[in-house]
Amino acid sequence: MELRQLKYFCKTAELLNFSEAAKALYITQSTLSQQIKQLEGELGAQLFQRNSHGVSLTEIGMELLPYAKSTLNKADSCIEHIRDVQNLMTGTLNIGVTYTFSPTLNETLLEFMKRYPDVKLNIYNKTMEELMSMLEKRDIDIVLSFKPTQVYERIESHILFDNHLVAVANKNHELAAFRSIDLTRLQQYKIALPGKGLQARNQFDIIVANKGYKYNCPIELNEVNILLNIVSRSNLVTILSEATIYGEPNLIAVPIDAPGTQMEGCVHVLKDNYRKHSAIKFVKLLCESESIREKAFNWLHSS
Repeated sequence: MELRQLKYFCKTAELLNFSEAAKALYITQSTLSQQIKQLEGELGAQLFQRNSHGVSLTEIGMELLPYAKSTLNKADSCIEHIRDVQNLMTGTLNIGVTYTFSPTLNETLLEFMKRYPDVKLNIYNKTMEELMSMLEKRDIDIVLSFKPTQVYERIESHILFDNHLVAVANKNHELAAFRSIDLTRLQQYKIALPGKGLQARNQFDIIVANKGYKYNCPIELNEVNILLNIVSRSNLVTILSEATIYGEPNLIAVPIDAPGTQMEGCVHVLKDNYRKHSAIKFVKLLCESESIREKAFNWLHSS
């Protein structure tokens, strides 16, 4: 059994189409079919059911798939570890960042590039669901976001700092005089909500679900920078994490007086997976930045 065969098997199992799998693997369909047949021959079992309706996994194929993925992940981790040791701080670091978390990164990005100029950074701004899928596929090395509301079995989350959902307005808004605001009083204001799928919006929807509140929401935006700009230049109020408005002198954050507003800042990694030196260095710099004053948890020092 070869790693190559397991790779071919996993890609075919993902797409359930030999032609598309061959294209994705940059090989011919005949080569793919031959390698799958060899794997089936070695195992003494059929892995795919082929008929006029398409391709599906057999029971044996479904049993093999998680083991094949785990084997490939461990092989990739071994290669990454050796390269990391050989190259020290070179190579590529792929970071996924949710929209509401990204404003906290500016300082860290600049400092990291200054200290480690030979490491190429690829930053992906997407929703939590998209980033977790990319992490599971090993398309990115880490995800930086606020704590998700659902559990991802293959991913472990480590809290970096405490944070809360807040009402955000410009510094001249009457909310600037408030020490906090409850969900009932919040109905008095026009609200520019972050778009559905963004973490702050997901958290807010959970908090107000089935409580009968009616909010005046003339606009929704899934681009946080535009949202902050609109709020800073109008009488609108928005709902975001407190960390999102770091470095925005024209905006104020008013705590929301309601249960469930806590939004811890987290780094998410694959379980039992090798951690790149560059990833650990990046997270350490993030924790030392002015935008995040809390200390990193001990997991950073465990590798």
